[in-house]
Amino acid sequence: MIHELRLFFTALQFFTRVPIPAWVGYEPAWLQDCARHYPLVGACVGAFGALVLWLALLVFPPSVAVGLSMAATVWMTGGFHEDGWADSCDALGGAVSRERALQIMKDSRIGAYGAIGLVLMLGLKAATLTALVQAQPLAALLCLVWAHAASRAAPVWLLHALAYAGDAEHAKAKPLAMQIGGTGLGVALLWVLSIGALFVWLEAALLLPLALASVAALLATWQMRRWLNQRLGGFTGDTLGATQQLVELVCLLALLALLHG
Repeated sequence: MIHELRLFFTALQFFTRVPIPAWVGYEPAWLQDCARHYPLVGACVGAFGALVLWLALLVFPPSVAVGLSMAATVWMTGGFHEDGWADSCDALGGAVSRERALQIMKDSRIGAYGAIGLVLMLGLKAATLTALVQAQPLAALLCLVWAHAASRAAPVWLLHALAYAGDAEHAKAKPLAMQIGGTGLGVALLWVLSIGALFVWLEAALLLPLALASVAALLATWQMRRWLNQRLGGFTGDTLGATQQLVELVCLLALLALLHG
């Protein structure tokens, strides 16, 4: 149990700005093993965003409250996944070779595809969340947390199903350049199911929307796995972040499709 707690804190430290206790320590292998707890970290990020959204709604209209909530989650994660989305758009948006695409991902500068992709992603997320808040405020808060959690399971699937496409020797986080086993993926999915079950218990009307969103998330992740395997022959750190962003948006859109009606 203590080891699993260490793994959770390792994942929390890797993906957020949240300080962790000194007793946790660090081992390089933990960076790979902690993947099983990505959805729990996502739930923490989503919960922070939901808290900011709830407080902001007491003072501001939904559109402004959503903007503040999104800013809070970007600040908490340091724009980690958004950066991966932008880099992936730059690398894969044009018709370039696999080798050139991998080179583009290493470039710290943002190009036209990355800028356009980032604006569209954030804009669609903001519009979807605003519509959710206007339709059902309480459900929107729960959906925000669940979407963050569920979307963090998508990269775990890629880590399980694909090989690393870049240069493993020069990877920023070498343990993440290794595939994870079925147990890690199973634990990640269990976190998503547990969080979803808790929210359905709190709000029974979420059962069908969360079920639909789960199917949409699975389809989006499967398509990303298929496309990345064809395009790059595997995953990179940037494409893991891009997958998280895409699946988060797909989850929110699926939830809105039912809850708005």
